[in-house]
Amino acid sequence: MSSRLASFRGPSTPNSSPVAARQPTTPSSPSRLSELPHHRTLRSQLLELRNIAYEWDERISGQGLKAASSLVDARTELDNELAMLSVGRQPAYPIVLEKLRFMESCIEELHEVIKRLDKLFQKMVKIIKSLEVLLYEVHKTKGWKFVEEPLWVTWSLEKFVTKLPYILKPYRRSFETHIDLVEQLRPHDVTFEESRQIIALWQAQPHLAQGGWDAVWEDICAVEVDRWTAPR
Repeated sequence: MSSRLASFRGPSTPNSSPVAARQPTTPSSPSRLSELPHHRTLRSQLLELRNIAYEWDERISGQGLKAASSLVDARTELDNELAMLSVGRQPAYPIVLEKLRFMESCIEELHEVIKRLDKLFQKMVKIIKSLEVLLYEVHKTKGWKFVEEPLWVTWSLEKFVTKLPYILKPYRRSFETHIDLVEQLRPHDVTFEESRQIIALWQAQPHLAQGGWDAVWEDICAVEVDRWTAPR
């Protein structure tokens, strides 16, 4: 795919501040009056990227955060129960076993989150590759000038397709960070303070704060994509 786009000019990192406002009475391009298939394909794929980004956040802030917090709570409860035992007294076996089983289920839940994040990231990659194919095909049939023309407002098909890959880097870093956090939480001897810091980083998602969908692309699409649906 890189060979197909080799002749395209490399873009700078996308700016999260799109044009100030639309001018519906003076459309920038005839394509705004009559959409072509590539308009609809691009809008559909952008909406799918947004859905993926939203599920990503739900998996981390919902399912993953709940499992991580439950794991830490269970360890703290067990530590407190053991601390209350008299010196030399052994804890009740069923209580310890039950807690350990619950902890393992939390760890397994975290691994399921990681597996889902991997699938979501691969979906992102697939969408971006499909748009590169779309650009190549439109360029081949319509010419370079056509793909540089504004689609709805000011952004062209070429601009969308060459800037979208920048979204992969923060999501890849976020994915790798959460893999590492799960491994840090796995040992049962991790301290409460260490666990607290891990959960704080898990929830913060620092790599997406500047480069995630909401940080960059939602505002761009709201202005640059005609008939863009409101976010959740």
